[in-house]
Amino acid sequence: MARQESSKAAAWPAYRRLLGYLRPYRPVALAVMLGMVIDAAALGAFAFLVRPLIDKVFITRSEEAIFWLPIIIIAIFLLRAVATFVTSYGMAYIGRGVVQTMREQVFGRYLALPAVFFGREASGHQVARITYTADQLAQATTEAVRVSIIDSLTILAMIGVMLWNSWRLTLVLLVMVPTIAAVVYFVSKRYRLISRGLQRSMGNITGVVDEIVGAWREVRIYGGQKYESGRFHAVADNNRVLNVKISATNAISTALVQLLAASALAGIVFTATRHAFLNGMTAGKFMSIFIAMAGILPPLKRMTNVQSLLQRGIAAAQDVFAVLDEPCEPDSSTRPLDGLRQGIEFRDVTMRYAPGTPPALRAASFTCAAGKVTAVVGRSGSGKTTVAHLIPRFYEPESGSILVDGHALGEYQLASLRRQISWVGQDVVIFNGSVAENIAYGEMVGAREEDIIAAARAANAWDFIAQMPRGLHSPIGQRGFMVSGGQRQRIAIARAILKNAPILILDEATSALDTESERLIQEALTRLMQDRTTLVIAHRLSTVEHAHRIIVLDQGRVLEQGSHEELLARPDGAYALLHRMQFSAPRGD
Repeated sequence: MARQESSKAAAWPAYRRLLGYLRPYRPVALAVMLGMVIDAAALGAFAFLVRPLIDKVFITRSEEAIFWLPIIIIAIFLLRAVATFVTSYGMAYIGRGVVQTMREQVFGRYLALPAVFFGREASGHQVARITYTADQLAQATTEAVRVSIIDSLTILAMIGVMLWNSWRLTLVLLVMVPTIAAVVYFVSKRYRLISRGLQRSMGNITGVVDEIVGAWREVRIYGGQKYESGRFHAVADNNRVLNVKISATNAISTALVQLLAASALAGIVFTATRHAFLNGMTAGKFMSIFIAMAGILPPLKRMTNVQSLLQRGIAAAQDVFAVLDEPCEPDSSTRPLDGLRQGIEFRDVTMRYAPGTPPALRAASFTCAAGKVTAVVGRSGSGKTTVAHLIPRFYEPESGSILVDGHALGEYQLASLRRQISWVGQDVVIFNGSVAENIAYGEMVGAREEDIIAAARAANAWDFIAQMPRGLHSPIGQRGFMVSGGQRQRIAIARAILKNAPILILDEATSALDTESERLIQEALTRLMQDRTTLVIAHRLSTVEHAHRIIVLDQGRVLEQGSHEELLARPDGAYALLHRMQFSAPRGD
């Protein structure tokens, strides 16, 4: 209950903040407002003209009225047509502009949020926020506003016509206003609750589809089609149920409002035909009142239905603003990092990914000397990749400190720090573009073609690139679908080679290469590692025998460290045990 009250209290500030996005469009908004006023006034003017039309044209046969009234009616509706166009076009222009702005802001926020955000929310919800949620905002800033303003003005204009004809009969209508307001209030409350569920259901649908598209091989190999079809049916059916609830609420509220309005209309007819009213009531006056009353019914219906769009928009705005209000990665430091002279030192670093979970690192201390190769090895889950994640400050340690050239890691500007790092992860990331665009990515855009080719050669990737239809400019598809796993790995290595940063992080960088390619890559990396501080995360010990220093981790703790020869000299040590396990087993590609 308290949660509902809190969300209700937050609804209006969210919508007010959403309306703040209209400020850059003030001239267009003023034109739209003028069009709305003209539209409503035109309808009111027509209802007003019904009285002289009937009394003077059909009853008294006034020649002047017969000549001018048709011309005035045509002019009114011509003016209304222009006003309707200005209103519709202007609201569409504003709405799509607001949506574009918000999409760009959310996308920009995604690029600046810390890694923990992406770990606690499914990717489907993140995608839906930019696609589906943004469209709900468009309807809230266009259709909902347009209907609310125009129909409110129209109702006021019609009530004005009724008051001008008979204030007593108008009171019969106004008696129904509190009841109609109560219906709109309860309908709005229900829309708000359903709309939040609808936001989540669209995120669930997008998440399932995104997951299956990326895992199509596993689904087919393991026969998961039936299971995934059932999973998608569940989320799609939930979305259907919520949409049906929205439609049912629409239908019930519309029927109630129409019933109440019809009751008011019947009351007006009944009252107007009483003997006390008949003496001063002309046919024209009665028809003017009747048409004004009938003209109120469609706006009342639309204003009840528009609550659906309005509440969806508020739910969407709250979802978007929650992301826009998320704190970005902490980056208040001003110290630049230009190269690496002393090295990187971990001092009693403890790190856990979420409160209450076991630490991924436990009081880990070691040094990565400048210009040297440091390898981190251990069983799966020992904390190797966590070390790699901490150096670029993807995550912050819970305790302890990480020093770069004697200064705390947090003292350096994020962009300056990451500019000094090249990274090749075990989960290769390939973007939807050409080979060249994937190698010369980000700040390397515009690199000379000969430099890109040199990087590809150094990564043992040029041979297969040269055989592609358009060479460097060949597209490789979404997530590198058009190249093999080993080729994707070598493109990622070429990207790191081209960046030529002083700090090199290789997280299982050769895991997808065959034996011959691995040998060639290791030779290239050996040359590349000269005068660079390199951190190698590895499971296969054969890839780190050349390292100057090897750190052995187990359950987040540093068990031992030293060179390959020094660690093998300890027959009972963890490294020697791992070495015997790997090299006593049959070797495969």
